Amino acid sequence: MRPFAMLLAATLLATPAFCQTAAPAASPEDARLLKLFHDSDEALLKRQPIQALVRGDLRYADRLGDFFSDAAQAANKAADQSDLKALATIDRAKLTPTDQIAYDVFKWQTDLDLRSYAPELLKETIERPIDHFNGIHIFYPDIASGQGAAPFNTVADYENNLKRHQDFIRNLDEAIVRFRQGMKDGIVQPKLVVNNVIDQLNQQIDAGVEGSPYYGPVKKFPTGISAADQARLIKEYTDTIRTGIIPAETRLRDFLKTEYLPDARDSVGLSQMPGGAKLYAYLIESNTTLPLTADYVHKLGLSEVARDLKAMEAQKEKVGFKGTLPQFFDFLRTDPRFQPKSKEELRTEYLAIRDIVMKHVPAQFSLVPKTPLEIRATPDYREKTSAGGDYMQGTPDGSRPGTFNYNTYDLPSRYNWETNSLFLHEAIPGHHFQISIAQENTSLPAFMRFGGNTAYVEGWALYAETLWGPMGLETDPYQRMGGLSDDMLRAMRLVVDTGIHAMGWTRDQSITYMLANSPMSRTDATAEVERYIAMPGQALAYKIGQLTILKEKAKAQAALGDRFDPRAFHAQVLDTGALPMGVLEKKIDTWIEAQKGK
Repeated sequence: MRPFAMLLAATLLATPAFCQTAAPAASPEDARLLKLFHDSDEALLKRQPIQALVRGDLRYADRLGDFFSDAAQAANKAADQSDLKALATIDRAKLTPTDQIAYDVFKWQTDLDLRSYAPELLKETIERPIDHFNGIHIFYPDIASGQGAAPFNTVADYENNLKRHQDFIRNLDEAIVRFRQGMKDGIVQPKLVVNNVIDQLNQQIDAGVEGSPYYGPVKKFPTGISAADQARLIKEYTDTIRTGIIPAETRLRDFLKTEYLPDARDSVGLSQMPGGAKLYAYLIESNTTLPLTADYVHKLGLSEVARDLKAMEAQKEKVGFKGTLPQFFDFLRTDPRFQPKSKEELRTEYLAIRDIVMKHVPAQFSLVPKTPLEIRATPDYREKTSAGGDYMQGTPDGSRPGTFNYNTYDLPSRYNWETNSLFLHEAIPGHHFQISIAQENTSLPAFMRFGGNTAYVEGWALYAETLWGPMGLETDPYQRMGGLSDDMLRAMRLVVDTGIHAMGWTRDQSITYMLANSPMSRTDATAEVERYIAMPGQALAYKIGQLTILKEKAKAQAALGDRFDPRAFHAQVLDTGALPMGVLEKKIDTWIEAQKGK
């Protein structure tokens, strides 16, 4: 997805094993189930070709897909209904244990997806088609930049990209139609979100043709493309950007600025929008995979915040700081020793962290991906509104590496005491291990290899942060404070997300709460709060997932004692892809009982 730069150490070249024991023989029911999974996935890729492109499947590479039309929503709903009807004809009891897990995940996910097409929920979502965290206007530039998911190895690759541009332009115009429907229904984004989207569009428009990310592929061609083709493609890309993409972005920007913004909400909470409370309840369940209430999650968050504050007090005493905890937070935010001097210094630090972590991988993991990892700075066009770091998956065959992006916007706020935990979360053994191991496992059906849920995906990454000791990190006491700060961030998310969307908290109130309970910078706290405003419920999943995995680990350690092997436990968590929390708990409990019987 981006230029190849860094490869992992040789230990990452092992191919993951799916089962440690011989699998039961498959039955005709298993064959029917796998055919359903295959047919469902093939239909999905045709409806949503961008998913195929991200996987490295180029059969539909000349299409981006239809994101906002009534026809697209109806097709997705009909597919869910058809899949559930077919699944009901399969006898789960006759399936192998692994396929029973797959059955349960497929049913849970499809049921949940189908519920999202209920008219009252769909309206609340589709009529707010873009925000500054989830928007075609920010994910497509990366795909089309020459450093993203789309390959640029042949003339056909370049021509497919031009065809996708036309889909992109149509989707931008369709987004305006959806926004107008929302204006009529009183279902609108907060002004804060709209202004952030306008800023993102301005940055791309102002870059002009040659500064545009869409111009990236023709700045450098691979060998094998003739001079004549290069000249033609440069002209076609220039014309498409100048007369197609920039005008479409300008239409959307101008509409948002002159028509939509005056009607946008001053409030930021979802429950302050018509129908928003019901949507938020759905989003809590869909993100955590559990039927939790906002009140329960809020109280859990307050408990976790109190626990982390106690640990931070102890760490403050350990480093010998004389003062209150808020004063210690200010010290961590402002002392120059904690501020990177350059972007290159930050990159060098992450490379050094990778080398340390890789030495400790064999003691904790029997399953490791073959997909290499690249470490690079967050692209300029999205760094202002992005988190401190993020991960973009590679391809299953390893031909495109996974990418850990570290944010260098407002460089003095990128404290070097937070680098250890950020790497553990976004890279190794966090997102890079979990996502790569799943998609490389061809024994899994495609929806388990490439799909997932936020509670598992982000819960695993946050759990990975708790492995700082076994992975040889946070030996510096300030790095341990950084780890506590990151755990505190996820605890505060439970409080602040529910506070905003269910309890009427304001943006400034939320930022103040986060600054009072952690050493994070105002830049990061602001970006975090504005993320929760744009993506209700998503931030709740991290802590819920982490706490579930930690609970199951503690249960296994208590039951198995000296026989507990972290490598075996991690394999059980990782080897079937992203599971809903209830399914994961059942799987680990079954494994514990099997280990006790040996």
